[in-house]
Amino acid sequence: MGAQFKNYLHLHFIIFIWGFTAVLGKLITLDALPLVWYRMLMAVVLVMGYIRYKKYSLKVSKRMLWALIGAGIVIALHWVTFFLAIKVSNVSIALATMSTGALFTAVIEPFWYKRKMIWYEIVFGIIIMLGLYLIFKVDTQYLYGIIIALVSAFLSALFSMINGKLIQKERPSVISFYELLSGVVLLTIFLGVQGNFNSEFFQLSSNDLFYLFILASVCTAYAFIASVKILKYISPYTVMLTINLEPVYAIVLAYFILGDSEKMDPLFYLGGGIILMTVLANGIMKNKRRFKKPFKR
Repeated sequence: MGAQFKNYLHLHFIIFIWGFTAVLGKLITLDALPLVWYRMLMAVVLVMGYIRYKKYSLKVSKRMLWALIGAGIVIALHWVTFFLAIKVSNVSIALATMSTGALFTAVIEPFWYKRKMIWYEIVFGIIIMLGLYLIFKVDTQYLYGIIIALVSAFLSALFSMINGKLIQKERPSVISFYELLSGVVLLTIFLGVQGNFNSEFFQLSSNDLFYLFILASVCTAYAFIASVKILKYISPYTVMLTINLEPVYAIVLAYFILGDSEKMDPLFYLGGGIILMTVLANGIMKNKRRFKKPFKR
């Protein structure tokens, strides 16, 4: 319980950082695709430096390598759709919609880990959809951003499932390195085919460069390794449901940093409140189960 509680607190700290990630995505003037390319490239270099410092081996089996490449492609697509949703709507709408990741995970996880479906996971997922419905009613101008965010939420849930198994077999830093590198390679090929690598692509303002470094170091290299490690102690469903607190952290940060552009209709905050209460209820239910029997994935 002690180790698990510490990891749960650590998870909340990481989610707070991810909330700041959304604000950085709005502050950075680059489009979603080059933004993610720079983010992943910088993060790969930083993670590689960490691995060299720790003297970890990068040797993995061929089967593990293919799994890591697949996960890297999923996370790259998740981040591109995530930042695109922020660009076409705002931080509040994009992150609130991301809460559907808990519902996607609740449906996928029992099949993924071959366990029985827990009744309250489905109930909580439906309640989250109710909160999301209230958010949908806020303004139809954000419809495109909501759809893109839904795709991103599904990819996030899928990524969590994949990493939940990979972490049992390899170090978090090694997993992160190969996944980030795979994402960089995928986006590099796509950008190269599109002919986007020109002099303008590599001309970054000092503000964008500074924000990208914070995004790549604190919000990616550190948070990525830490979040993968947490999956050793906390189930993917609990991680995904707790991630629904990200909009709360992000909306508060966005309000103070971005100002009036983040002010929303009261229905939005009602939907957000429903999501928050669901996260708290899940924590209570999980703790009750742990008191009855040892934690099992």
